[in-house]
Amino acid sequence: MAELAYALAGKILEKLGSLADKEISLVLDIKSELTELEGTMTTIQAVLLDAEEKQATNRPLSIWLRQLKDIFYDADNVLDEVEYEVLKKQVMRTYGRTSREVCGLFSCCSAFAFRSQLGHKIKDIRQKLGKIAANKDQFNLIPRLEDRHVIHGRRRDMTHSFVPPSEVIGRNDDKENIIHLLIDPYADTNAINVIPIVGIGGLGKTTIAKLVYNEERVANHFDLKIWVCVSEDFDVTRLIKDILKSANGAIDEKLGVDLWQISLRNSLKNKKFLLILDDVWNEDRSKWVELKGLLSGGSIESRIVVTTRSRSVASMVGSGRTYTLEGLSHDDSLSLFVKWAFKEGEDKQYPNLLEIGKEIVKKCKGVPLAIRTLGSLLFSKVDELQYWKFVRDNEIWRLEQKEGDILPVLKLSYNPMPSHLKQCFAFCSLFPKDHEFDSNELIAFWMAHGLLNKTPNSQNLELEDVGDMYIKELLSKSFFQEVTDFTWFYKFKMHDLVHDLALKVAEEECLTTVDFHTQNIVGTILHLSFSHDDYGREVPKYFYTLSSGMRTTLFAVKQQVPTLAEACISRFKYLRVLDLTYSSFEVLSSSIGTLKHLRSLSLASNDKIKKLPDSICELYNLQTLLLHGCSSLERLPKDTKKMISLRYLTVTTTCTHLFENDVCSLSSLRILGIFVCPRLEVLFQGMVGSLTNLRRLVVAGCEKLTSLTLDNKHLTALETLVIFGCTELSFTGGEDNQDLNLSLQKLEITYVPKLEVLPQWLQGTANTLQYLRIAMCRNLTTLPEWLPSLNSLHTLKIFSCPKLSSLPEGIDRLTALKELRIEECNELIVRKCQEEYRSQIAHIPTVILRRPRLSSNIFAASMGRTLSFDEGEGAEL
Repeated sequence: MAELAYALAGKILEKLGSLADKEISLVLDIKSELTELEGTMTTIQAVLLDAEEKQATNRPLSIWLRQLKDIFYDADNVLDEVEYEVLKKQVMRTYGRTSREVCGLFSCCSAFAFRSQLGHKIKDIRQKLGKIAANKDQFNLIPRLEDRHVIHGRRRDMTHSFVPPSEVIGRNDDKENIIHLLIDPYADTNAINVIPIVGIGGLGKTTIAKLVYNEERVANHFDLKIWVCVSEDFDVTRLIKDILKSANGAIDEKLGVDLWQISLRNSLKNKKFLLILDDVWNEDRSKWVELKGLLSGGSIESRIVVTTRSRSVASMVGSGRTYTLEGLSHDDSLSLFVKWAFKEGEDKQYPNLLEIGKEIVKKCKGVPLAIRTLGSLLFSKVDELQYWKFVRDNEIWRLEQKEGDILPVLKLSYNPMPSHLKQCFAFCSLFPKDHEFDSNELIAFWMAHGLLNKTPNSQNLELEDVGDMYIKELLSKSFFQEVTDFTWFYKFKMHDLVHDLALKVAEEECLTTVDFHTQNIVGTILHLSFSHDDYGREVPKYFYTLSSGMRTTLFAVKQQVPTLAEACISRFKYLRVLDLTYSSFEVLSSSIGTLKHLRSLSLASNDKIKKLPDSICELYNLQTLLLHGCSSLERLPKDTKKMISLRYLTVTTTCTHLFENDVCSLSSLRILGIFVCPRLEVLFQGMVGSLTNLRRLVVAGCEKLTSLTLDNKHLTALETLVIFGCTELSFTGGEDNQDLNLSLQKLEITYVPKLEVLPQWLQGTANTLQYLRIAMCRNLTTLPEWLPSLNSLHTLKIFSCPKLSSLPEGIDRLTALKELRIEECNELIVRKCQEEYRSQIAHIPTVILRRPRLSSNIFAASMGRTLSFDEGEGAEL
């Protein structure tokens, strides 16, 4: 990841700017050294963007960038040490010193030695950096501080509109579906429909568009067909000329843009045209609006098809349904592979190779270009069994790639991204293929490595919000897929081929799928993911060849190696992330407290550990601590309050009372999850401290919990509350105070049998609550009369509440409501809802009312509104 030096330099400069104003820089006599280092860093950063763009074709420049990054990491470690001392001093001021800290930094005789050592480290880094910076002039680098990515030349070859149908396998259903969207007489005719076809590179979007474009039924339906490959920059003048050329066959180059646009509008006037805009990347809506305005003179039965990799583009241009292209079936994939890997009929002569081919096809995950790429590698190699096995057993990124093959095509989406997104994407390579990402945990992982950067436009956002923006940007670019949304987080996956791309761009520093027998680990590796179970009882030999500057160790699968976990803690003192999920040790080494750089620690799903060492509370930099699934954990350490940077905490414990007294002084906490605590009876009672920054609270599987106190003194920032499986819970706190100024936006209550009516304090969220989900509350009999006062509510979902018999009067006052979903509520008569509430729910775009015993649905769609009823016997619309 040498090309990401710019982002790392920015991170260091941000730290330097912060530390320059800290009291500790004066106390440690390092202010002048920090100032000089900041000046050197600023000078170097100015040319890094230019260096990153040029280093691919300049080996000496690439080596220079690598050397810079090594020093950057050293600088980051030293500055992190200074920050740790700042936090340590803050804790000591607030809570006093422990016996271990009596001879701390600012009071004992070792203070001078520490200051001297730290000053020498910073001076050494500044001198090394100065020497390397002096070499930058030989590369003729141009200063540039804007992280822009200019695309030189075309993103890919310009496309044409023809493909022989016989060459296309497995896309007939897609072709028919899109044709139906084009010629559907019942489609919305208020404006020209724009139909985006979206998917990752190599999936066959252009091929599908060609098939549709050349279909006879389409030709007969439209007066005019136009094909334009957008590909490079979305220049409206160029597109006007290209559309005119495609429509009329020629264009007078002597005319100016004004005459061209007049000619375009005249060519399309009142005509029913089909326009294919292939390979669109532009996300500038003003350019799209300008072009669409020039096309508006055609018949409203005209259609525009846009192929794009970006969901943001699809959302921007789409006025009809977005067509998401999926991968080929296995059988179709195999047929396509045979076509490219064998001469006609040859596959039948080599059944052993065909069996290997079936395994190769699986790794392509239905992407035609990947299948074609690997098939082409194997063509005319029927006598090279070992090569077939080599292709089968290696990641695609390790195989030779030509221009137009799958990885170069996917890299077209990676190259234009800003540095911060490139870094975040590359780090995803540490998780195994088919990993289901948890948005909260991935954001915490990025945060631990300092990858979440606030811009002038996002200064008021929390870091978690910045991370959420990054995920959605990667989703929009089709790097992530298969999103499943939950109330307090969402899950998604990365396509295997996109994962291969991440492996390729991160290969210099990240290594995944490490097992006991792994050899030849390069010395630049800083992030390691153990992904196999075959470690035995001993620490593998290669472990001692790893750099002591390791920053990440992940155990991505279940493992039984306490010795390896302890070796990580003792050897890697600069760790930012330590994931010991599924570990099996009973005692966590007290040396965990020496990892002063640690930001994220997971002990999740360790069912043997009973307590944590007190030294864990000395991890003042720790932002994430995951303890869910620790079913034997008796309590949290008494000094948990000293973990003043903690933002994300999950807990499973056997205790009866949680977060009492000063333990609740976790003012940095943003996300709190309390899971499967079978003895927990009281939460937050007698709270002395505060959780004033807590935004998401989840309490699940706490069967004996009887009280959950909410008030606007301690939970002033709470936005999301999820209660699940708390069978004895009764809500308290604020029941008699309907004027609580809560900021709750999402509320989910699931399987809380004692819930008969919604708590009164919910009225205090009238101006903020947007999402309300109630499920499996068997004693809920009615919705409160004040429910229509929730004027910000846009989603109301009620599932499996058998005693609920009616909706409150005044539902029509919920003018912000976009979705009403009531399912499996037998007493809520569907016919009554149809007849008595039809006028009250007429303003809601999506209404779904469903009875459990019926399988058939009757759908009615009108002006974009979805109305769904499950009908009982004899029921009438």
